[in-house]
Amino acid sequence: MDDKQFLRKLGQRIVQLRKAKNLKQVDLSSSINIEDSALRRIESGRTNPTVKTLRKIAKELGVSVSQLLDI
Repeated sequence: MDDKQFLRKLGQRIVQLRKAKNLKQVDLSSSINIEDSALRRIESGRTNPTVKTLRKIAKELGVSVSQLLDI
């Protein structure tokens, strides 16, 4: 899997987990203190999130970072 595919799958995984928690993008982005446009780019696989951002996302979604990356 190349980097582009990995980021796309990571974004899809975040969307899946976010929707399972009934969270809107704006709600998740607000709770982890990032711009909603930044979360949109992460979820669409257009940007490579930092480890710090991944930790915040995982914590808010109630999973570990390794579970978040289980793609």
